[in-house]
Amino acid sequence: MPDDAAAARAAAEEESAFSHAPVDPDATVAYGDHPDQVIDFYAPRPGPDSGALAPLVVVLHGGAWRAPYDRRHITPFADYLARRGFAVANVEYRRGGAGDDTADGTPSAGRWPDTFDDVAAALDALPALVREALPQADPRRTVLTGHSAGGHLALWAAARHVLPADAAWRTDGPAPLRGVVALAPIADFEVAEKLDVCGHASLQLLGGPDGFALRRPYADPVLLLPTGIATTLVQGRADLVVPQQVAESYAEAAAKAGEVAGLTLLEDVGHFPLIDPAADACAVVAEEIAQLAW
Repeated sequence: MPDDAAAARAAAEEESAFSHAPVDPDATVAYGDHPDQVIDFYAPRPGPDSGALAPLVVVLHGGAWRAPYDRRHITPFADYLARRGFAVANVEYRRGGAGDDTADGTPSAGRWPDTFDDVAAALDALPALVREALPQADPRRTVLTGHSAGGHLALWAAARHVLPADAAWRTDGPAPLRGVVALAPIADFEVAEKLDVCGHASLQLLGGPDGFALRRPYADPVLLLPTGIATTLVQGRADLVVPQQVAESYAEAAAKAGEVAGLTLLEDVGHFPLIDPAADACAVVAEEIAQLAW
């Protein structure tokens, strides 16, 4: 259990991250018929000089794949990136739970296969949608980022070309990405379950004990290596939500697979400063994205 000081710091960090007013996008476009199948677009501010196009950052929000946490909480982060000159696509997707589907009344995490269907569909639709809704963006310079459960989805989306051959989401080749910056990602389900990350959210995402072993090869980023896509993980050492052991396990697995996954560990940083525009850690995240994008 965390000590009182660590718990108090984590609570203060969460309060700061959620204290910012949501920022409305410049455009919202559907990629499917469900109300959650939408993407918010933020134009770069200021726009690129001399008519140049801006790199595109695709954001996948966290929240343990649970319904109460939607893309609105990460809109200040999307706006922050836009104010640093990036074009931004903030993706919504179907999440789990209506508030009554676990024993203690909390929402279940994710929907199988809907959550994965949506992320795959959104990424497949994105190039055409960007051309229409965000002409300032250069889809040839796309970086995929996500926080927590969204970090998992970012790593997964970049690994669709190495999914099992019978996976509906498998692509013929790697996604045209400059790279992935995964923020405190739930990147190894086995380690996450040992640590009870987000109330066994990854177990729920895969449908419980019966589905966990069967579905992990289709869903767990640590089993989808190497990807051949530049990948950086940013992790707070003081993270009590998704402890650094999860990111370290992914980085170690990547190395064993012959791939280097960068791991940036931030001292005295917890889970939420990575997406908090008021925190120094958020500037580190933006720089990691810029190193891949520009």
